[in-house]
Amino acid sequence: MIMREIRNKIALVTGGASGIGRAIALQLAREGADLYLVDIDEAALAETVAAVGREGVQALGRRCDVSQPDQITECVEYVLERWGGVDILVNNAGITYYGSTAGMTAEHCERLLAINLHAPIHFTRELLPTLLERDEAHVLNVASFFGLIGTQKLAVYTCSKFGIVGFSESLRAEYGRRGLGVTALCPGFVDTDLFATAPRGSDLSENRLPPDWMLTTPDKIAARAIRAIYRNHAMVVQPAYAKVASFGKRFFPGLIDWANHLSCSSRKQKPEAEPAPDSTRRRAA
Repeated sequence: MIMREIRNKIALVTGGASGIGRAIALQLAREGADLYLVDIDEAALAETVAAVGREGVQALGRRCDVSQPDQITECVEYVLERWGGVDILVNNAGITYYGSTAGMTAEHCERLLAINLHAPIHFTRELLPTLLERDEAHVLNVASFFGLIGTQKLAVYTCSKFGIVGFSESLRAEYGRRGLGVTALCPGFVDTDLFATAPRGSDLSENRLPPDWMLTTPDKIAARAIRAIYRNHAMVVQPAYAKVASFGKRFFPGLIDWANHLSCSSRKQKPEAEPAPDSTRRRAA
């Protein structure tokens, strides 16, 4: 369903303290929505809540480790008690890992999937009854263009984002006729510290960062997200190179597979190193 107006709506944003989550929260506030923000970073969360409040709307913040289902339930119960539900759910919180899959510890693998994939499912599942009661409601799932194209060194992250894209498509199929809007937001590289601070395998001396020309800003992604909510777009892929890459994968999958194998065959394979200790920090996906 197309959302005619965001003003006076209630929105819940996970990972709302920084990056894309903060940018979307501020854009929603400027459209007149009241915000309920959850994040694990209490200091940054408090600052974002204050910034949202300066836009003239109500803003609440709550510390939440979204990898823990019981904390998700507590967050949902709080907003149900305070506001009776939400009109807009933005599943944004995410972490990543950069390195070989064999070098990833089981603990970080489980935490990544819990935050990136399981948490959006749990938030949506627990809030669905109230979302479906609203005249206009929308779920925005922040995925990635890596949810459309697989790549090396990001296998589990890519898996989580492929899952979010599929979850979004299935939600639209299941509840679209009942008026629920659902969008999978698939940005390319965004100028946040998601990859810069990501835990990496011990086979890598440093994280490989994208060139500046490939970076877009959280504000641009947030503006596009707001338009998707208003128009109930099923999927948003941005910027242009991400659209081209997803188009190429869809219509010429063999070419991308050939390119991946070509790059691999040119390198001498090395034994996998022992995994390094994890250091997880949550950032906008």
